[in-house]
Amino acid sequence: MNKNITKIASICICAAMAATAGAVIGNAAVSDKADITTAEVPEKTSVHSEDPAPVTKDETVYILADAAGKTQKVIVSDWLKNSSGSQEITDSTDLQNIENVKDNKTFSENNGNVIWDAQGGDIYYQGTSDKALPVEMKVSYKLDGKDISPEELSGKSGKITIRYDFKNNQSENVDIDGKTETIYVPFTVITGVILDNDVFSDVEVTGGKLLNDGDRTAVMGITFPGLAESLGTEDIEIPEYFEITADAENFELGMTVTIASNGLLNDMESSELDVLNDLGGSMGELTDAMTQLMDGSAQLDNGLAELLSRSGELASGTDQLAAGSQELKTGSENLDSGAGEIQDGAAQLSDGLDTLTANNDSLNGGAKQVFETLLSTANTQLSAAGADVPELTPENYTEVLDKLIASLDESAVSAQAEKKVTAAVEAKRSEVEKQVTIAVKEEVSKKVTEAVRNTVEEKVTASAANMDKASYDAAVNAGKIDAETRAKIEAAVSQQMESPDILKTIESNIAEQMQSDDVKKTISENTDAQIKKLISENMASDDVKAQIAKASSSKETIVALKASLDSYNTFYTGLQTYTAGVSQAADGARSLKDGADQLKAGTEQLSYGADELNGGIVTLKGNMPALQDGISQLKNGSAQLSDGLEQFNEQGIQKITGIFGGGSSSRIDAVKNVSENYKAFSGSSGDGQVKFIYRTDGIE
Repeated sequence: MNKNITKIASICICAAMAATAGAVIGNAAVSDKADITTAEVPEKTSVHSEDPAPVTKDETVYILADAAGKTQKVIVSDWLKNSSGSQEITDSTDLQNIENVKDNKTFSENNGNVIWDAQGGDIYYQGTSDKALPVEMKVSYKLDGKDISPEELSGKSGKITIRYDFKNNQSENVDIDGKTETIYVPFTVITGVILDNDVFSDVEVTGGKLLNDGDRTAVMGITFPGLAESLGTEDIEIPEYFEITADAENFELGMTVTIASNGLLNDMESSELDVLNDLGGSMGELTDAMTQLMDGSAQLDNGLAELLSRSGELASGTDQLAAGSQELKTGSENLDSGAGEIQDGAAQLSDGLDTLTANNDSLNGGAKQVFETLLSTANTQLSAAGADVPELTPENYTEVLDKLIASLDESAVSAQAEKKVTAAVEAKRSEVEKQVTIAVKEEVSKKVTEAVRNTVEEKVTASAANMDKASYDAAVNAGKIDAETRAKIEAAVSQQMESPDILKTIESNIAEQMQSDDVKKTISENTDAQIKKLISENMASDDVKAQIAKASSSKETIVALKASLDSYNTFYTGLQTYTAGVSQAADGARSLKDGADQLKAGTEQLSYGADELNGGIVTLKGNMPALQDGISQLKNGSAQLSDGLEQFNEQGIQKITGIFGGGSSSRIDAVKNVSENYKAFSGSSGDGQVKFIYRTDGIE
């Protein structure tokens, strides 16, 4: 179940990434220049904190390729996030043709570094590169089973095959348990292809997913190049290519888009990796549980074999009873011997049913053990998926799973997420208010300083030039005030502005305004607005959307789990009803034996009793084949269950324990470390992240 949840969640994430990529690459396709100012860069909404933060690089690499996947041009867009508000940023880069794509900030170059005049803000720039890519893409085509170039394929009709192969060229040599291993950067590669239904039909994909809206078929290919070798998995295939097959009429194909990113593993918290590491220790428990399940299945099969064997004895006893009944009916001269035969036959019937009844506990116990094992497996899967629910039992599983399904409804999950986001943001209200207060104080300081300076200038111009400031400014503009006089007046103004009295006046006015009701109201309103904005931004984040999507997928999986348990519960209760019927039949057989004893003791009712008994025996004998067929079918089903469990153990459980046992946690840690080390394509000076977007030309 956990595997299905993970698979569905991964597809949802990939679909969201591909949708974003489509919008970004659409801009790049128009002018071969990435528009990072509109597609990737959010507006800043908060004041810088007092503690300086490091500059981080968010890099997007656009690869413009031909229809065969061969690189034609590489454009790299970099966003330097100046969280500390530094005046100057030094970035390590090997890009060519560097240009600022956001504003007029300039830069200089020094020994492979670019030094930007940041002026306290972020930097958005791009350049070109001719270095080798970490993920190499190749697109090949076939028409009716034969290789063909993209140019030759245009306008052709027939069975076509399009294959996307990806090769990971970015790796590190890592020491794992004393042995040097090659670990590749774990890129997740997602490709989106749109097929026109007027051109393509009977579309199939290997290693991907299809979505058809009637006019077009969207193909989503998902690959993980190099991951299988990094994890050392041999029994489970991890795709490094995907392939599309379809019937085409007058072949043409638009551009395709591919995203490669190592951010999926980087975003995993350490606690999530601890779960994977702890999973290795749980494999022994899983193997033990599977062994118990197979033992229970074997016991069930043996019990049914015994039941089938005894059904033959029951049939034999029924035949003997029928013969004795007929003899009793047709001959009173053999009264004693006939009654004795009836007595013997009744005894055999009673013994046979008693034998069946003796196996009831074993049969019911085996079925109960299977049920408990299924519930135990479900408990383990729910716990691994993070579901906090009571332990499932035959009595409570329906109620527990129904509540869990209701809690995973999209509206409930969304409301819970909003509640948590609101609480988290409100917890930082004092910090937000502090930053807002700083920003407001800066504005107040500017206005107070400007007002005081105007007052000082009025006094100085009146004293030095014998005119008010407006007249003085007009005279300066008209060229009537010589430079020496202007310099003396400006020096006098500057000297007074730096005087203790003026500085004290400015400081006093700032403090007075900061305590005013209007300023306090402004700070409160701006703080409330910032809190609302932060809540809205968090609710619109990919993480929250992913949680809601994952809950929806989990709901479908749990619905399927409940249906499966309901199905086995029906079998289990039916088996209990059957064994109860066998017990009742045994009681009836004992009563029949008592009646035979009474028949032997009394001859007056011989004729009537023999006739009734004969009719009952004939009916019982006629139903024996159906009873034996039913037992035989149940035995065959039990054997199939046992064989299926063995196959599941060999092809499923043992493979899982092979993957998560014996050092896999060290490999997983190594893969994450290698992923975190790869932060940029063009050069890294610190923290950052990078993604690659490939656009292939269409075939017209």
